[in-house]
Amino acid sequence: MTTAPGSLRPARPRTGWKTLIAVVVIAGITVWSAFAVQVDVGALFANAQNASNTFVQLFQPDYSFFPETLPALLQTVQMAVIATAVSVVIALPLSFLASRATNPNGPVLGVVRFVMNIVRSVPDLLYASLFVTVVGTGALSGILALVLFNVGILVKLVSEALDGLDRGGQEAALASGATWFRANRAAMVPEVAPTYLSQTIYVLELNIRASTVIGLVGAGGLGMLIDKVRTFYQYHYLSMIILEVLVLVVLLELLSSFARRRLLR
Repeated sequence: MTTAPGSLRPARPRTGWKTLIAVVVIAGITVWSAFAVQVDVGALFANAQNASNTFVQLFQPDYSFFPETLPALLQTVQMAVIATAVSVVIALPLSFLASRATNPNGPVLGVVRFVMNIVRSVPDLLYASLFVTVVGTGALSGILALVLFNVGILVKLVSEALDGLDRGGQEAALASGATWFRANRAAMVPEVAPTYLSQTIYVLELNIRASTVIGLVGAGGLGMLIDKVRTFYQYHYLSMIILEVLVLVVLLELLSSFARRRLLR
Protein backbone atom coordinates (compact mmCIF):
# COMPACT_ATOMS: atom_id res chain seq x y z
CA MET A 1 0.00 0.00 0.00
CA THR A 2 1.45 3.33 -1.05
CA THR A 3 1.09 6.54 0.87
CA ALA A 4 -0.62 9.39 -0.94
CA PRO A 5 1.71 12.29 -1.74
CA GLY A 6 1.47 15.05 0.82
CA SER A 7 -0.24 12.86 3.43
CA LEU A 8 2.85 12.83 5.67
CA ARG A 9 3.75 15.98 7.52
CA PRO A 10 7.43 16.91 7.67
CA ALA A 11 9.04 16.45 11.04
CA ARG A 12 9.09 19.63 13.08
CA PRO A 13 12.67 20.73 13.75
CA ARG A 14 13.64 20.56 17.39
CA THR A 15 14.98 23.95 18.38
CA GLY A 16 13.99 23.94 22.03
CA TRP A 17 17.54 23.12 23.15
CA LYS A 18 18.85 26.21 21.34
CA THR A 19 16.35 28.40 23.14
CA LEU A 20 17.27 26.79 26.47
CA ILE A 21 20.98 27.39 25.87
CA ALA A 22 20.32 31.04 24.93
CA VAL A 23 18.24 31.60 28.09
CA VAL A 24 20.91 30.00 30.30
CA VAL A 25 23.69 32.07 28.72
CA ILE A 26 21.73 35.33 29.07
CA ALA A 27 20.79 34.51 32.67
CA GLY A 28 24.40 33.65 33.48
CA ILE A 29 25.69 36.92 32.01
CA THR A 30 23.01 38.85 33.92
CA VAL A 31 23.90 37.23 37.25
CA TRP A 32 27.63 37.71 36.62
CA SER A 33 27.06 41.38 35.80
CA ALA A 34 24.99 41.85 38.96
CA PHE A 35 27.78 40.46 41.13
CA ALA A 36 30.41 42.44 39.20
CA VAL A 37 28.71 45.79 39.88
CA GLN A 38 27.76 44.72 43.43
CA VAL A 39 23.98 45.04 43.08
CA ASP A 40 22.52 45.11 46.59
CA VAL A 41 18.83 44.18 46.37
CA GLY A 42 18.56 44.34 50.13
CA ALA A 43 19.14 48.10 49.99
CA LEU A 44 15.70 48.47 48.40
CA PHE A 45 14.08 47.04 51.50
CA ALA A 46 16.43 48.74 53.94
CA ASN A 47 15.60 52.16 52.47
CA ALA A 48 11.92 51.47 51.84
CA GLN A 49 10.87 54.16 54.32
CA ASN A 50 12.90 56.84 52.56
CA ALA A 51 11.51 55.72 49.21
CA SER A 52 7.93 55.89 50.45
CA ASN A 53 8.41 59.44 51.74
CA THR A 54 9.91 60.50 48.42
CA PHE A 55 7.09 58.97 46.40
CA VAL A 56 4.49 60.64 48.60
CA GLN A 57 6.00 64.04 47.75
CA LEU A 58 6.34 63.15 44.05
CA PHE A 59 2.64 62.36 43.86
CA GLN A 60 1.76 65.67 45.54
CA PRO A 61 2.98 68.40 43.14
CA ASP A 62 2.99 71.92 44.53
CA TYR A 63 1.05 73.93 41.94
CA SER A 64 1.95 77.20 43.65
CA PHE A 65 5.50 76.62 42.41
CA PHE A 66 4.38 76.84 38.76
CA PRO A 67 5.01 80.62 38.32
CA GLU A 68 8.62 80.16 39.45
CA THR A 69 9.18 77.47 36.82
CA LEU A 70 7.96 79.57 33.89
CA PRO A 71 11.29 81.30 33.05
CA ALA A 72 13.18 77.99 33.08
CA LEU A 73 10.36 76.26 31.20
CA LEU A 74 10.37 78.96 28.53
CA GLN A 75 14.14 78.72 28.21
CA THR A 76 13.90 74.94 27.81
CA VAL A 77 11.38 75.30 24.98
CA GLN A 78 13.47 78.01 23.32
CA MET A 79 16.60 75.87 23.53
CA ALA A 80 14.75 72.90 22.08
CA VAL A 81 13.27 74.92 19.20
CA ILE A 82 16.58 76.57 18.27
CA ALA A 83 18.54 73.32 18.48
CA THR A 84 15.92 71.48 16.41
CA ALA A 85 15.80 74.21 13.73
CA VAL A 86 19.58 74.23 13.33
CA SER A 87 19.82 70.44 13.42
CA VAL A 88 17.24 69.74 10.71
CA VAL A 89 18.99 72.13 8.32
CA ILE A 90 22.35 70.44 8.88
CA ALA A 91 20.98 66.89 8.98
CA LEU A 92 19.03 66.90 5.69
CA PRO A 93 21.99 67.11 3.28
CA LEU A 94 24.06 64.83 5.52
CA SER A 95 21.25 62.25 5.46
CA PHE A 96 21.35 62.17 1.66
CA LEU A 97 25.13 61.79 1.77
CA ALA A 98 24.82 58.96 4.32
CA SER A 99 22.33 56.92 2.29
CA ARG A 100 23.36 54.34 -0.31
CA ALA A 101 20.16 55.12 -2.21
CA THR A 102 21.05 58.77 -2.76
CA ASN A 103 24.86 58.91 -2.70
CA PRO A 104 26.72 56.86 -5.35
CA ASN A 105 30.13 58.07 -4.11
CA GLY A 106 31.48 55.25 -1.93
CA PRO A 107 34.33 57.12 -0.18
CA VAL A 108 32.12 60.10 0.72
CA LEU A 109 29.41 57.73 1.94
CA GLY A 110 31.91 55.92 4.17
CA VAL A 111 33.39 59.12 5.62
CA VAL A 112 29.98 60.64 6.41
CA ARG A 113 28.75 57.47 8.07
CA PHE A 114 31.97 57.12 10.09
CA VAL A 115 31.80 60.71 11.34
CA MET A 116 28.09 60.39 12.19
CA ASN A 117 28.78 57.21 14.15
CA ILE A 118 31.34 59.11 16.22
CA VAL A 119 28.97 62.04 16.76
CA ARG A 120 26.16 59.71 17.78
CA SER A 121 28.32 57.70 20.18
CA VAL A 122 28.95 60.65 22.51
CA PRO A 123 26.15 61.19 25.09
CA ASP A 124 24.39 64.55 25.17
CA LEU A 125 25.42 65.04 28.80
CA LEU A 126 29.09 64.76 27.85
CA TYR A 127 28.61 67.25 25.02
CA ALA A 128 27.00 69.64 27.49
CA SER A 129 29.86 69.24 29.99
CA LEU A 130 32.41 70.00 27.25
CA PHE A 131 30.58 73.07 25.97
CA VAL A 132 30.06 74.40 29.50
CA THR A 133 33.84 74.44 29.92
CA VAL A 134 34.23 76.18 26.53
CA VAL A 135 31.46 78.82 26.45
CA GLY A 136 30.39 78.82 30.09
CA THR A 137 27.12 77.93 31.78
CA GLY A 138 23.83 78.91 30.19
CA ALA A 139 21.60 78.23 27.22
CA LEU A 140 24.29 78.50 24.52
CA SER A 141 26.22 75.49 25.77
CA GLY A 142 22.98 73.54 25.97
CA ILE A 143 21.96 74.47 22.42
CA LEU A 144 25.34 73.43 21.00
CA ALA A 145 25.17 70.10 22.84
CA LEU A 146 21.64 69.45 21.59
CA VAL A 147 22.57 70.30 17.99
CA LEU A 148 25.32 67.67 17.90
CA PHE A 149 23.09 65.16 19.68
CA ASN A 150 20.24 65.82 17.21
CA VAL A 151 22.33 65.67 14.04
CA GLY A 152 23.60 62.21 14.90
CA ILE A 153 20.08 60.90 15.50
CA LEU A 154 18.43 62.59 12.52
CA VAL A 155 21.06 61.51 10.00
CA LYS A 156 20.75 57.89 11.08
CA LEU A 157 16.93 57.82 11.04
CA VAL A 158 16.44 59.76 7.81
CA SER A 159 19.23 57.98 5.90
CA GLU A 160 17.77 54.60 6.86
CA ALA A 161 14.35 55.80 5.70
CA LEU A 162 15.91 56.83 2.37
CA ASP A 163 17.47 53.37 2.01
CA GLY A 164 14.02 51.80 2.29
CA LEU A 165 12.20 54.01 -0.24
CA ASP A 166 11.02 52.97 -3.69
CA ARG A 167 13.63 54.29 -6.14
CA GLY A 168 11.49 54.11 -9.24
CA GLY A 169 11.08 57.86 -9.60
CA GLN A 170 14.77 58.46 -8.97
CA GLU A 171 15.82 55.88 -11.54
CA ALA A 172 13.45 57.39 -14.10
CA ALA A 173 14.92 60.86 -13.49
CA LEU A 174 18.48 59.55 -13.82
CA ALA A 175 17.57 57.71 -17.02
CA SER A 176 16.22 60.94 -18.50
CA GLY A 177 19.59 62.64 -17.96
CA ALA A 178 19.09 64.33 -14.58
CA THR A 179 21.98 64.65 -12.16
CA TRP A 180 21.90 62.79 -8.85
CA PHE A 181 21.16 66.06 -7.04
CA ARG A 182 18.15 66.84 -9.23
CA ALA A 183 16.91 63.27 -9.20
CA ASN A 184 17.08 63.16 -5.40
CA ARG A 185 15.38 66.53 -5.08
CA ALA A 186 12.55 65.61 -7.47
CA ALA A 187 11.94 61.99 -6.47
CA MET A 188 13.37 61.27 -3.02
CA VAL A 189 12.69 64.46 -1.08
CA PRO A 190 8.86 64.24 -1.47
CA GLU A 191 8.97 60.55 -0.53
CA VAL A 192 10.98 61.07 2.65
CA ALA A 193 9.20 64.30 3.69
CA PRO A 194 6.63 62.64 6.03
CA THR A 195 9.36 60.70 7.82
CA TYR A 196 11.57 63.78 7.96
CA LEU A 197 8.85 65.91 9.54
CA SER A 198 7.88 63.16 11.97
CA GLN A 199 11.50 62.68 13.04
CA THR A 200 11.91 66.44 13.42
CA ILE A 201 9.05 66.59 15.90
CA TYR A 202 10.45 63.49 17.62
CA VAL A 203 13.82 65.24 18.00
CA LEU A 204 12.05 68.32 19.38
CA GLU A 205 10.44 66.06 21.96
CA LEU A 206 13.84 64.54 22.76
CA ASN A 207 15.27 68.01 23.21
CA ILE A 208 12.61 68.93 25.75
CA ARG A 209 13.56 65.90 27.81
CA ALA A 210 17.30 66.10 27.20
CA SER A 211 17.47 69.75 28.22
CA THR A 212 16.21 68.81 31.67
CA VAL A 213 19.22 66.51 32.00
CA ILE A 214 21.98 68.61 30.47
CA GLY A 215 20.89 71.48 32.67
CA LEU A 216 22.21 69.50 35.62
CA VAL A 217 25.74 70.38 34.46
CA GLY A 218 24.90 74.06 33.95
CA ALA A 219 23.62 74.02 30.36
CA GLY A 220 20.48 76.05 31.07
CA GLY A 221 16.78 75.23 31.05
CA LEU A 222 14.73 73.29 33.55
CA GLY A 223 17.71 71.13 34.44
CA MET A 224 19.31 73.89 36.48
CA LEU A 225 16.06 74.38 38.38
CA ILE A 226 15.76 70.60 38.88
CA ASP A 227 19.27 70.54 40.34
CA LYS A 228 18.34 73.34 42.71
CA VAL A 229 15.17 71.74 44.11
CA ARG A 230 16.78 68.29 44.20
CA THR A 231 19.67 69.62 46.28
CA PHE A 232 17.20 70.75 48.97
CA TYR A 233 15.08 67.55 48.66
CA GLN A 234 12.03 69.54 47.55
CA TYR A 235 10.40 66.66 45.72
CA HIS A 236 6.95 68.27 45.64
CA TYR A 237 8.53 71.02 43.52
CA LEU A 238 10.34 68.42 41.40
CA SER A 239 7.02 66.68 40.81
CA MET A 240 5.60 69.92 39.39
CA ILE A 241 8.50 70.17 36.93
CA ILE A 242 8.07 66.53 35.85
CA LEU A 243 4.38 67.17 35.26
CA GLU A 244 5.20 70.16 33.03
CA VAL A 245 7.65 68.10 30.97
CA LEU A 246 5.02 65.36 30.63
CA VAL A 247 2.43 67.81 29.31
CA LEU A 248 4.91 69.21 26.79
CA VAL A 249 5.83 65.74 25.53
CA VAL A 250 2.17 64.72 25.15
CA LEU A 251 1.38 67.91 23.21
CA LEU A 252 4.34 67.28 20.89
CA GLU A 253 3.19 63.69 20.33
CA LEU A 254 -0.26 64.94 19.33
CA LEU A 255 1.36 67.48 17.00
CA SER A 256 3.49 64.76 15.42
CA SER A 257 0.47 62.54 14.77
CA PHE A 258 -1.51 65.42 13.27
CA ALA A 259 1.34 66.52 10.99
CA ARG A 260 1.96 62.98 9.77
CA ARG A 261 -1.71 62.45 8.94
CA ARG A 262 -1.79 65.72 6.98
CA LEU A 263 1.28 64.81 4.96
CA LEU A 264 0.03 61.32 4.12
CA ARG A 265 -3.24 62.57 2.65
